[in-house]
Amino acid sequence: MAKKTKIKRTLLALLTCQISTFVFAQNNTDDKELDYLSLSLEELGKIKVSIATGNETPIEQAPAVASVITAEDIKGLGLQDLDDILQIVPGLHVSVSPITYTPIYTFRGIRGTLNNPEILMLINGIPITSVFAGDRGPVWGGLPANNISRIEVIRGPGSSLYGADAFAGVINIITKTTKGFRGVETGVRLGSFDSANTWIIGSEKFGQFESTGYLSVGTTNGHDRTINSDAQTANDNAFGTTASLAPDSVNTNYNSLDGSFDIANQQWRFRSGLNIRENLGDGAGTSQALNLENEHSSLRWTTDLTYNPQVKSSNWQPEIQASYMYYREKSELTLFPAGTDFSAVGGGSFPDGIIGNPEKWERHYRTSASGLYTGFDNHNIRIGIGYTVADLYKIRESKNFEFVGVLPTSLGSVIDVSNTAPFIRPRKRTVKYVYAQDEWNFATNWILTSGIRYDNYSDFGSTTNPRLALVWNTSDAVTSKLLYGEAFRAPAFNELYSESNPVITGNSNLEPQKIKTLEAAINWKTSPSFNLGANIFRYEMTDIIRYVPNDIPASGSTAANIGEQTGQGLELEFIWGATAALRIQGNYGLQQSEDKVTGRDAGLAPEHTAHLRGDWQFAQHWTANMQINWVADRRREPNDTREEIDDYTLVNLSLRKVNPNKNWSLSFSILNIFDEDAREPSPGPGPTTGATVLIPDDLPLAGRSVFAQLIYQL
Repeated sequence: MAKKTKIKRTLLALLTCQISTFVFAQNNTDDKELDYLSLSLEELGKIKVSIATGNETPIEQAPAVASVITAEDIKGLGLQDLDDILQIVPGLHVSVSPITYTPIYTFRGIRGTLNNPEILMLINGIPITSVFAGDRGPVWGGLPANNISRIEVIRGPGSSLYGADAFAGVINIITKTTKGFRGVETGVRLGSFDSANTWIIGSEKFGQFESTGYLSVGTTNGHDRTINSDAQTANDNAFGTTASLAPDSVNTNYNSLDGSFDIANQQWRFRSGLNIRENLGDGAGTSQALNLENEHSSLRWTTDLTYNPQVKSSNWQPEIQASYMYYREKSELTLFPAGTDFSAVGGGSFPDGIIGNPEKWERHYRTSASGLYTGFDNHNIRIGIGYTVADLYKIRESKNFEFVGVLPTSLGSVIDVSNTAPFIRPRKRTVKYVYAQDEWNFATNWILTSGIRYDNYSDFGSTTNPRLALVWNTSDAVTSKLLYGEAFRAPAFNELYSESNPVITGNSNLEPQKIKTLEAAINWKTSPSFNLGANIFRYEMTDIIRYVPNDIPASGSTAANIGEQTGQGLELEFIWGATAALRIQGNYGLQQSEDKVTGRDAGLAPEHTAHLRGDWQFAQHWTANMQINWVADRRREPNDTREEIDDYTLVNLSLRKVNPNKNWSLSFSILNIFDEDAREPSPGPGPTTGATVLIPDDLPLAGRSVFAQLIYQL
C-alpha cells in the first residue's frame, strides 16, 4: 500500500503544479495543434505513415492497408486511453482477457484466448514485447493518450520489415516532439470510478537541439460490473464448499505513472520512457476466481539512441540505433479464496486460500543498422541488419501449494520455491536478422514494393518472410492496391519452457506460427467532400500453437503446433465533409474465420463490427463528437456449447469548448450513454479450464461513465 500512497501523492503534487500553471501561464499561440475539423479531406489523405515501409509515405499511397489516428483526432474523440481509441480502426476489435482485463487486440478474427502475441506493438518504431508471453504483458493498465502525436496501424502481416509477432497487425505509437507541438501543455481529467489523471508536457527548440518532456499520473477504482459465477463457484458445486466470492464485481483499479524524455539534433536522438503500474486489479481473476484483494504491479523502462550520420553521398540515408528495455512484473495473488477445499478427493484444504506470488524480470537489448539508398533511378532501396537479446533473467515465486497429479495440496505456509519448483526458469533468446526492401516506380503511377527478411533464433531456428505490394494511382481520384505478405509469431517462453504446472507444460520443440495473407484495396475520392475506401482479404494460418491433452489421462496439456485457421472478409470506410462544420465518417468490418481442425468458426472474434462518428461545430468555439460502436455475431470456441454471446452497441458523446486563441479547451464526455450491458466472451472449456466454463456469463465491460477534462497550452 506504500507504493499506492506514493503515486497518489505524486498525483496531488502534479495537480498543484497544473493549477499554478493555469494561473500564471502567459499566452503563446505558436505551434498549437490544429482542430480536427480544420483539416480538409485532402489534408487528411496526405497524412504520412512510416510503419508501412520505414519511410514516411502519404497514407493513400502506402503499400499496406493502414490507418492513422492523429493528436487532433484524439482530442476530437474525447477519449484518453489507447484501448478506447483503437476501437475506431476498421477490422480491429478490442476485447479483454479475464486476467487483469488486459486488452486483446483482434485483427480480422485473429486473437488469442488469454494473451495477445499475434499483434506487435511499437513505440516510436521499437517493440515493447515481453518475451514471457509474447505480448505487452498482462500488467498493462492502459496507456494515456496525452503524449501521442499519432497512432499508425497496419491491418495485416508486417514480418518482412518488423520480424516476430507482426502477425495479424502492427500498432506504432509515435510520441510528441517539437514537430507540430511547441510550448507547454498541462491537463486534468476527472470522472467516474474515482478516476483522476493529470499531466504536463513541454516541447521546445534551443539552438541546434529540440527537447520534449512528459509526465502523467493517474488513478482509478475501475468499473464495478458484476460477475455472478466464477471458477470457485464450479469448485463449490463439485466439492460441497462455499468459498466463492461471486457474485462480486470485477477488479479493474490501478494507479499509473508515465513519463518520457526526448532530445535531438540533426544527427542524434535520445529517448527514454517509463511506465509504472501499481495496485492493478486482477480483473476476473488470474485463475478466473474473483478476489478484490489481488494486486499486480509492473515497471517498464525503455531507452534508445539513434544516429543518422551525414554522408558525402546524398544517395545514402543511414541510421544506427541501439535500445534497451527493462520490464518487471510482480503479483500478490490469492488464486482461489479462503475456504477452498479439495481434501474430499485427495487434494488439500486451504483455510487462507490458495496463494501464489510470482515475479519475473526481463531485459531486452537491440542494435540495428539500416540505410535507404536512392541512387538508382525510380528505386528506393532499404537494407538493414540487427541483433536482439531477450533475457528473462530472474524468476521469483512463493506459494502455499503444490500439485499432486492435478489437485493442489497444501505446503502448510507460503514458502519460496524460486530455486526448487518455479513456474519457469530463467531463459535467454538471441535473434539475428537481415532484411531488404525495394520501392520501384517502374511506370507512371505504378509502384511495386518488394521485401524479404530473414530471422535466426537461438532457441527454435530460422524463418524467412517475403512481401509484395503493387500500388496503382489509377486516376487522380482512385488508388488501387494488391498486397501479399507472410508473417510469423515466435513461440513465447511460457509456451516453450513452462514447468511445475500440472495443467500446462511447455514444449521446447515448437516452431513459429505462420500466416499468408492476400489483400486488395481501393481508395476513391468521389468528390472533394467524400472519400470511400474498401479492401478484401484472405489469410491462411498454419502451425498454430495450442495446448493439447497429454497421452496419460488427467496429466495436463502440452503446447504443440497443431492448429490451422483460414479467414476472409472485407472492410469498408468512408468520410464525408457534409459542410464546413459537419463531418461524418464510419467503417464496417466483416470477417469469417474457420478452425480447419474442427471445421467450425474459430470463435471469440466478432463477425461484424461497425463504427460511426460525427464531428459537428454547432456554435462558435464549440464542437460535438458522437461515436457509435456496434459489435455483432461473436461465435463461441469450437468446443464451447454455450449460447452465442449477445451483440452490443455502445454510444459515446463528447462536447469540447476551445477559447478563441486556442490556449485552453474544456471537454465533457459520456461513454456508454445508454448503460449497455456489454460483455466480452470468457474462455470456453479446454486445456486451461478443464471441461468447465469457469465464468459462464462472460466478462462485463464498463457501464455509463462521465469525464471532464481541462487542457491549457502556453
